[in-house]
Amino acid sequence: MEPLDILSEYWGYSSFRPMQEQIVRSALDGKDVLAILPTGGGKSVCFQVPGLMTDGIALVITPLIALMKDQVQNLRNRGVKALAIYAGMNRREVEQCHLRRCEVPVSVSGEAWDVPFPVLSSTDED
Repeated sequence: MEPLDILSEYWGYSSFRPMQEQIVRSALDGKDVLAILPTGGGKSVCFQVPGLMTDGIALVITPLIALMKDQVQNLRNRGVKALAIYAGMNRREVEQCHLRRCEVPVSVSGEAWDVPFPVLSSTDED
C-alpha cells in the first residue's frame, strides 16, 4: 500500500499538500525528519500516515493536551485505534482503558504502557 492510498482511505484526499508526501516518504525510509509547516499545513498527516503504514506504535509527543485529544478523536472517527496519555489519569483508569482496548477517550500520566495501537500520543504538559 502506498502513502496516497492511506491518505485516500482514511482522510478522503486524492493528493497530499505541498511537502507532505516528501516528509511521509522520508519517515517511511527510516530517516530522521524535522518538518516545519504553517498552522493548518497538515503536519498531523505527516506522522499519522507513516504510523498507519508501519508495524508497531507511532509515538507522538506534544505539549498541547487539547490538540492531542482532538487528534486522537479525529483518528478514532476515521476508524483508527488511538490512545492519548496525559496528566490527570490514575493507574486504575489506564488499566480499564487497556482492558477495553481504548474504545473510550483516556488519559494517563507517569508510566509507559504496552498497548496495541498504531498511533499513541503523549504530552509533557501538566
